[in-house]
Amino acid sequence: MILKIILVLAGFGIAVLLLPRLVTGLYARGRVYAVTAAPPRRAAIVFGAGLQRDGSATPILRDRVAAAAELYFSGKVERLLMSGDNRFLYYNEPGAMRAYALSLGVPAEAIVLDYAGRRTYDTCYRAKAIFGLTEAILVTQSFHLPRALYTCNQLGLDSIGVDADRQPYRKVSMLYWNLRELVATAAALWDVHVAHPVPVLGDPEPILP
Repeated sequence: MILKIILVLAGFGIAVLLLPRLVTGLYARGRVYAVTAAPPRRAAIVFGAGLQRDGSATPILRDRVAAAAELYFSGKVERLLMSGDNRFLYYNEPGAMRAYALSLGVPAEAIVLDYAGRRTYDTCYRAKAIFGLTEAILVTQSFHLPRALYTCNQLGLDSIGVDADRQPYRKVSMLYWNLRELVATAAALWDVHVAHPVPVLGDPEPILP
């Protein structure tokens, strides 16, 4: 009897984690494009993805910035909103993204930094509430795009996505990221439909005329 209860609870727990991933995956279908095929939007949002020990962008984050830069150079977008975590003195994701974008030739005036994008939910919320965006192209890897697209659209930011998978990633990294997405996606649906948390806000700073 105890074993049956444990198995039932385990099955329920797995379903709770897998169902949100399935829902967001289905939602993202038809909303993800290659850079060359993406419909133009006035702004792209680049999500943070960690830093290396020296404070520079990780390879996965550089790929996101590179994809966003390609969108800019191809005339698909006018502004790049780079959103990440900067809660600690020596941890500055938006700053690292900006530095890499500048090294790729993106002009400084095309880059806007969001220092309070601690989570995907916060980035989507602030993109509309603080930076005045009503639509955007979301730039991130394929494992993250379903959650990002679902969250931003549910928060009223009309969004499509561009896949930033620009190189083969380590299998152990992909396993970790996908397992992490199971929990993060369930949490995102809870936030969007139940909890409705309000992230760090401030005065509006519209980034487009």
